[in-house]
Amino acid sequence: MGEPEILPDASEAPDAAPAAASPATPNLNTILSIPVTVQVVLGSTSLPVASLMKLARGAVISLDQRVGDPVDIVVNGRVVARGEIVVVDEVSQRFGVSLVEIVAGRSLEQAA
Repeated sequence: MGEPEILPDASEAPDAAPAAASPATPNLNTILSIPVTVQVVLGSTSLPVASLMKLARGAVISLDQRVGDPVDIVVNGRVVARGEIVVVDEVSQRFGVSLVEIVAGRSLEQAA
């Protein structure tokens, strides 16, 4: 990657037209390569510690959501979207999420 282009300061060239047509743009590749943690929240529940300690392999924990309810997609701790669980590959038993709603603006701040 080359050095960023430095545009002349408008105060140095008073007769020059402002560089509004070609403002200095950030290197978006740097920003787009930042890793983030994406989680799909299937549901939650509250358990007393005593019940938690009794859990063993094969135990089933009942969650607060039902089949077909939308799931929250969380990026770095913030809800950014909602979706539905879908089967991606039955053979390998892989699942995915189909986005149903993008949480934006004020809703994004309230969801966090």
